[in-house]
Amino acid sequence: MKKVRITVMRTARHDDLIEKYENPIEHACHMRVGQQFTCNGWAKPEGMCDSAWETLSPFVMALAHGAENLYDGWMKDPRSAMISCNDGFRPVSFLVEALDEEAE
Repeated sequence: MKKVRITVMRTARHDDLIEKYENPIEHACHMRVGQQFTCNGWAKPEGMCDSAWETLSPFVMALAHGAENLYDGWMKDPRSAMISCNDGFRPVSFLVEALDEEAE
């Protein structure tokens, strides 16, 4: 099984939707562009948002176990995936990449 790197590529914030539909929340998202997390195989990395992990974990598991060309080769790098978390108010886009390094 391989290690997998997760990189925060982009964050968004939909203030109009937040104002209209969301109850006030302090610190709803702590992800920042450029943050990187390394998964030791399929293990959730320290500091990763729980909600984002629920979305990312199936892709991390597949890539850690050698999967390639997810969704019939939609990514230029067959050992990667671009996945967004499921927060409709503050979506975050993550690049998930299998590394050559073996998990411990």
